[in-house]
Amino acid sequence: MTKLTLATHPHLLGFDQIERLAERAAKGGEGYPPYNIEHCAPDGFTITLAVAGFAEDDLTISLENRQLTVSGRLPDNTRERVFLHRGIASRAFQRGFVLADGVEVDGARLENGLLSISLQRKPQQNVVQTIPISRK
Repeated sequence: MTKLTLATHPHLLGFDQIERLAERAAKGGEGYPPYNIEHCAPDGFTITLAVAGFAEDDLTISLENRQLTVSGRLPDNTRERVFLHRGIASRAFQRGFVLADGVEVDGARLENGLLSISLQRKPQQNVVQTIPISRK
C-alpha cells in the first residue's frame, strides 16, 4: 500500500509545490538575526528582526515568488578600530520567509535597532465560473 502525502493526494490537483515550499521555508535555520512574528488582528502580521548596528542603507528587503528575503551587510570599517571585546554581532545575514497567497508587504521601518515589516492578508475574491462543454 502506497502512503499518500498531502502533495500527492488525488483530490488536491496542482498542490505539488507544497513540499517544495516547506523545504524552502525550513532552509536558513541559522539563529541570526533573532526575530519575532506577531499576529495583528484581524488580518495583519508583523515580522520584527533585531538588527542592532545596521542602518537603512545596510539592509535589503526583497519579495520574489512569495519568498520574502531580508539581508544585511555592514561596511567593513573594522580595520580602523581596535576592539578590546567584540560581543555585538556584525556579520552579514540573509533571512527568508515564505508568504501565503494573498499576503502582501505593507511596509517596513527601522527604529531602535529593530526592523519591522508589516504584512497584510488581502481578502480573496470568490469567483464562480461556468465551464462550457464542447462536443469535439
